[in-house]
Amino acid sequence: MKYTNLGGTGVRVSRICLGMMTYGSKTWRDWVLEYDEARPFVELALDAGVNFFDSADVYSNGASEKVLGRAIKDLGVDREDVVIATKCFNGTHDRRRNRWGLSRKHIIDACDASLIRLGTDYIDLYQIHRFDYRTPMEETIQALSDLVQVGKVRYLGASSMYAWQMAKYLFTADAMGCARFITMQNHYNLLYREEEREMIPLCIDQGVGMIPWSPLARGYLARTRETQHSTVRAGSDEFAKLLYQREIDLDVVDRNAQIAAALGVPPAQTALAWMLSKPGIVAPIIGASKVSHLSDAVAAVDLSLCEADTKQLEELYEPHAIAGHA
Repeated sequence: MKYTNLGGTGVRVSRICLGMMTYGSKTWRDWVLEYDEARPFVELALDAGVNFFDSADVYSNGASEKVLGRAIKDLGVDREDVVIATKCFNGTHDRRRNRWGLSRKHIIDACDASLIRLGTDYIDLYQIHRFDYRTPMEETIQALSDLVQVGKVRYLGASSMYAWQMAKYLFTADAMGCARFITMQNHYNLLYREEEREMIPLCIDQGVGMIPWSPLARGYLARTRETQHSTVRAGSDEFAKLLYQREIDLDVVDRNAQIAAALGVPPAQTALAWMLSKPGIVAPIIGASKVSHLSDAVAAVDLSLCEADTKQLEELYEPHAIAGHA
């Protein structure tokens, strides 16, 4: 495993981050793995050198955080040897008043609840899951900064918003003398590259590290055109169908599979190797419900693409409507 700095901090994290959305409770999504099935993946990740784990309160309505916290404890891992990230915004309940969003009330309540579920007294990276149009930005910034000041959170991050919103958060935090975001968890992969227009240049300029979600386009880039709906998740993931439904997307899928075949590796490895080669990328967040998902991600860290391969992977891309912010 290779390691890099988490944004502009001195924290060292693995070039692969294990996303915990796949683990939790089947009552939330039918493809989710519960604890006994999930624990081996956390163990395999640790054995491979992965020290970076990402969850959110909304994943399995909190059960994902419980799985992560329990696995870390059961496996006898020293808390200082792992970097735990989680997120707040949607909460663990239906959208009842004050149970979601980025108000001071909800942020502090959500953080305390996440700490209990994770079984830890601090969160390494606490991220806002989406932009909140109803809450003053200054209120959100002050509440998050206060969590850092009291030691419940080490660093702050954001996810999925427009570049102007991220810029405003950064510059407002600076003006207020508050802790600023050190990471952006953005929607970015070979099928969706709109982030290259504004968000990625902004993050590079501001020293914000990127930890993209859905680096394999929810599995599309790990398969071929003919096998797109061959998994349980693919058959029931309506969100994926909203994100990736154009014919050109499947052309890119085919191209990625062709490059992978020529190199003698699975398609997931070429898609991840492409992302890992991009400036500003710290660690793609990968989901793993099969051992091969994790082994492919780890192998991708050492896979280098030549300039010709990169050009072929990128040349079919066409502009997309903004997706993933909602």
